[in-house]
Amino acid sequence: MDQVTRVLLVDDDPLVRSGLRLMLSGAPEIEVVAEAADGADVQQLVDEHHPDLVLMDIRMPRMDGLAATAALRRRPHPPEVLILTTFTTDGYVLEALRAGAAGYVLKHTPPAQIIAAVRNVAAGEPVLSPTAVKQLINAVTSAKDHAVTSAENKAATSQHDDQAEAARLLGLLGKREREVALAVGLGKTNAEISTSLYMSVPTVKAHVSHILTKLDLNNRVQIALVVYRAGLA
Repeated sequence: MDQVTRVLLVDDDPLVRSGLRLMLSGAPEIEVVAEAADGADVQQLVDEHHPDLVLMDIRMPRMDGLAATAALRRRPHPPEVLILTTFTTDGYVLEALRAGAAGYVLKHTPPAQIIAAVRNVAAGEPVLSPTAVKQLINAVTSAKDHAVTSAENKAATSQHDDQAEAARLLGLLGKREREVALAVGLGKTNAEISTSLYMSVPTVKAHVSHILTKLDLNNRVQIALVVYRAGLA
């Protein structure tokens, strides 16, 4: 039998939580171990139930999902976070990924795809809905396409500095680690990286772990963001 993925549901709408619990119960390898109506309750429930993954909404009354994700991912050995929301603005997508979320999926996504996203994120593979990818690309593209004014020159300088910092971070990696980081930035899975770089999957996982440690990052999505900021993906 496959290993069971323990899930904490976080959403302020009880009907949404009920629907998600019912949907996820159809997958035998997924178990909903607890529910929260607010991000402020996440830390305590994680301590009590030790979930492998938190399925997190964004808008909540006391602590939103972005703040809750950032706080959760600062813990030692935190669970993965999959954002499940109705909001598609580029600011939310970027903030969620920077906070340490490993996935961003919209609530109108078909149930089978949400279940697949839970499985993939729990397995260490990042998941972004097509809309989230589009918003991420739009955010980066719009920053690059501003007309040249004095104010925008300042923004361009900041962007150049950001690119230089990302390049500096990648420079901290060894040759094979850098190759793995670039492959992660291209969205390749561990199996695909294993094939393209002629190394075993455990070796790929070890390189990913070393990259996260060296660059002080939370997950593969943040590795991909560094590669993207460096202009290499």
